Amino acid sequence: MAEWSIAAVLKTAVGKTHRGFESLPLRQDFFVTKFYLQLLIWAAIIGTAFGLLWKYGYLTRFATYVGETRDELKKCAWPSRDELRDTTVLVLCTIGLLAAFLLVVDFGILKVIRALIE
Repeated sequence: MAEWSIAAVLKTAVGKTHRGFESLPLRQDFFVTKFYLQLLIWAAIIGTAFGLLWKYGYLTRFATYVGETRDELKKCAWPSRDELRDTTVLVLCTIGLLAAFLLVVDFGILKVIRALIE
């Protein structure tokens, strides 16, 4: 009985068992602190990058580029739903015909090569 209580006290206090050492679990606040530290480092890196881009005018140029792109896209003639459906069907049929053609040609070449080998 005394051995059992001593083992329980040692296990609780020091992390030992009668067979050797037992790994102590890490405290939860360690992981929380590590997470916030990583978050702070990434925020500093992103903030620094944003500040440098702002300082050298890259953000202004990018905003101008996006605005000009939107203006150009408004000038485009977009197809109607029917035109889009028709061209999609045409493309799928063309791909199917090309696949069938390549299958036949590949099968024919295989037959010719097998005839030459045998």
